[in-house]
Amino acid sequence: MIVARPRWRGREAIRNGGDVLSLHYDSLRNISCAHDTANGRRVLVGRALATEFLELSTEENVRTYLVDAEGKKTRRRHEVHIKIEDTINNHPDDFCVLNGGIVIVARDYEADDKAKKLTLLNPSIINGAQTQGVLRDCAAEADLPEAYVTFEVIVTENEALIADVSIARNFQNDVGNISIAGRRGILDELEEALREVLGDVRLRKSETDRSDDFIVTEKLLQVIMALAPADVLMGTKVGDRESKAYTYSQKATCLKDFSNVHDAAKKEGAGANAALYEFFLQIAPTAYGLYEKWKAHPGFKGTGIRKIERDGREIVEVPDGIIFPIICSLSVFATKTRGGWTIAQPDQLTDAELIAAAKTAYMQIADHNPQTMGKKAACYSSLLSITSIYKKFTS
Repeated sequence: MIVARPRWRGREAIRNGGDVLSLHYDSLRNISCAHDTANGRRVLVGRALATEFLELSTEENVRTYLVDAEGKKTRRRHEVHIKIEDTINNHPDDFCVLNGGIVIVARDYEADDKAKKLTLLNPSIINGAQTQGVLRDCAAEADLPEAYVTFEVIVTENEALIADVSIARNFQNDVGNISIAGRRGILDELEEALREVLGDVRLRKSETDRSDDFIVTEKLLQVIMALAPADVLMGTKVGDRESKAYTYSQKATCLKDFSNVHDAAKKEGAGANAALYEFFLQIAPTAYGLYEKWKAHPGFKGTGIRKIERDGREIVEVPDGIIFPIICSLSVFATKTRGGWTIAQPDQLTDAELIAAAKTAYMQIADHNPQTMGKKAACYSSLLSITSIYKKFTS
């Protein structure tokens, strides 16, 4: 028999707004080892009917149910979901051994072995969201077959450990770096910086955040890196590159760089990484605005540049390969004031001149290929040489 922990604070947590959820189990065992006990945690394993897991939160998981994340327009089922559904419908007796099960994290627990009832404080699935999602879909269409799910409960109040466990338990499912960064809270301050200027916006913090409601975090970080002036990059590992061309095609590198700068800034508290991290936060709203502006800039009308998406005479989308050298060239105008970092393009330098220079690079250096232009260091240098001249004579 599992004995309830004497210091369980479930009732107190309810008064303070704690989320308490109970499930009925068929079997339950406490498998905590000496290291678990020494670190103030408990680990339970058991089996319960599939219906017991439908209401559990996935808030602490690095990603949610992939089918829901696709959105209404692109909602689709993946191969893993089809296999789970096939098992639940055609092999319910074997589901508990064929399915990987569900891992739950909770801040506290109480077990009543007589009633076979497990009560969890602030529980969340941290691995098994796809299993739960399929079970919910099946339950919505018809009664679920009587199938048992193997589950594990990790009971701890260590929030850092919860995040680490959530990430570690999902590595076998190829969790994207964006999900790891989001789960670690690396993107929270960046999102808050955007909200202070742009209002109620949301950053993509998981590979399952796929709808148009989210700002694409990787793209934003690519643009910010393209805008980062040379003096801000000095003293950081981010600045060890000869050209900004990588910002166009290496989104994973830009995310990794930001994550490393974030960690170093938080650890050091001052210095080059802290200064660069401050630049990221302060320039983020401007970077977002610049990308949106150049992505559909009306000045590209009549340029004859191929690959530009149009709706009649209106410019809808300019390829990133064409606009990234332009955005990078604006880095020379990055200025730090009392109000923070800004991009102060001088009035003498018109957008039309930048577009004309970009067209020349597109034709003469990139051989009319936007992807080549985005990857070619010479295209960045040609645009940067123009803005550097204006910077010199307007300073």
